[in-house]
Order: sequence, then structure tokens, then C-alpha cells
Amino acid sequence: MLKVAILDDYQNVSQEFVDLKKLSGKYEFKIFSKPFLDEDDVIEQLSDFEALLIMRERTSITKNLIDNLNNLKFIITSGMRNNAIDLEAAKKRGVIVSGTEINVNPTAELTWTLILGLARNVKEEIDNMYQGYWQTSIGFELKGKILGLVGLGKVGSQVAKIGKAFGMQVMAWSENLNLDTCKQLDVLPCSKDDLIQTSDFLSIHVRGGNRYKELIKLKELDAMKKTAFLINTSRGPIINEDDLIIALSTNIIAGAGLDVYEKEPLPENNKLRFLPNALLLPHIGYVTAENYSIFYTQMIENLEACVNDKPIRVIE
Repeated sequence: MLKVAILDDYQNVSQEFVDLKKLSGKYEFKIFSKPFLDEDDVIEQLSDFEALLIMRERTSITKNLIDNLNNLKFIITSGMRNNAIDLEAAKKRGVIVSGTEINVNPTAELTWTLILGLARNVKEEIDNMYQGYWQTSIGFELKGKILGLVGLGKVGSQVAKIGKAFGMQVMAWSENLNLDTCKQLDVLPCSKDDLIQTSDFLSIHVRGGNRYKELIKLKELDAMKKTAFLINTSRGPIINEDDLIIALSTNIIAGAGLDVYEKEPLPENNKLRFLPNALLLPHIGYVTAENYSIFYTQMIENLEACVNDKPIRVIE
């Protein structure tokens, strides 16, 4: 039987979306619900497996890992893009990499959870309600405020539409900003500096990777309004985390709403966890029942196709 590892199933829910028992005659599944300690731990625990079913950008599938997993034949990821996989190394080893469809609207929706949570002091008010207090802060309205978007792709465009519905002024910048999209959505294109200096909410919606790594450092944070908030539901390394901690702890900016981090899961002793003006979520942007149903169903479809030498949804 083909040995299959299901990685990064943090909530241990994969079996709620696919019936693995029906496939037990063909495959030997093992579910890993906890993050690995390090790459040596990954290699040791996965050495016997021929197929890996992984969640996008949780466990890194590096060249060293691929080269040391001698039995590995297939890597199947959620989504059709996963920067945590060394595709070149996989190709050299003859390992087939395939992906799944993904709904992008949950990340846009979660972005607004963070924006609204910050605007109305939701974290503070919820905590205080459980402490027996009543109305301890004053929020503010979004109407008339400036929403700055770093990136106006699939997610950024959805965030822009909701911002317009709230009556916000929406601006955008990226290195490959589509002016036609700006015109269609009534979004003002601007320079990076203008976006940073003007926005009341600065929300990041670009891909990870070297192009935008540490796009936001202390210099950029210092240029923001003291009343401004930074939102990141994209990739942790786009923001220099140490600089952000300085900016939040010294009130250089008013606050931040984060769903992604430099290291995930976020270490228990990370200073972000102890800042009152940081609204933190555990990277749940794409974590919905609808997406998980797509992920696990199509992962099994991909696995079956690979075994039958007719791979589908291949990522080159």
C-alpha cells in the first residue's frame, strides 16, 4: 500500500471532509496534527512516506527535505501556489507536485474582521465584558477614512469593494498595479510613500517572496499616521516583525491586525502576544469549511490521478 502523510492538520479535521476508511485498502494514511520540531524531525518522521498531502505554507518542503526523503513520489498541496515547496528540487527528483482550487474570499472577509475589530476596540470590549465592565472605550467610524491597499489582486480587489461600500476612500499601490482595475473599482493609484503616509488603514494583499520581503520596516512605520493601523493577512515576512513590535510598543502607530507571522505557529513567548494594540489571529484566513472541503476532496482526487499515472492540477 502507498504510504501517505497528511501534514499540518492542526485541528485534526481532515477525516471530517474525506472518508479515509474507504481508501484504506489502497493507502496507508498517517495524520500529523502538530508542527514538526525542525527539518531533521521532518526527515525522520516522513522517511517512509511516498506521498505528502500538505497545507499551503505550513511545513516547508525544502531541497534538503526532498533530497532526503528517498521514497517520496508525490507532493499534493492546498492551493495552486505554495512558496514553501522547492519546485526545482522536486522536478529534479522526479517528484510530482500538484495543487487544488481555493476560495480567496475568506481572506478578504477576515481582513474586515481585523479592520472592524480595531476600529471598534472589539478585543478590549470583549475582554472587559467578561471582567464585568461596561463600555470602556470609544471607537470610530470607517466612513470617510482612507483605506490603503498594498496590492489590488484577487483579495485586494474584494477588500477594496467592501471599503467603498463602507464609504471609505480607497487607494492602492504595488509594483505591478493594474490601472484598469483601479479605474473599474474607483480606487486611486498612488506611490508607495503616499500610500504609507496617507492611509488610516494600511492593508497588505501581495504575494510573499523576495519582491516584497520586509516591505514594511521601521522607516515605513514611522512614516505612517500615529492614528493609523496596519493589517496583514498575506505573508508574515512582508513586515519586519521586530520593527513592528517597536512601533506598537512605543505607539508609533495606533495598532495592527495580524493573521500571519514570520514564524508559524507564533511562539508562545512572542512579544506580539502581550501588546494591547495588536489584534492577533492564528493564520485562519483560508481556514473555512468550504475551503477545507475543496482542499481534502481534491487532494484525494490528485492522489488517485497520480497513482494512475494521469496527474492532474500539476504545479510546474
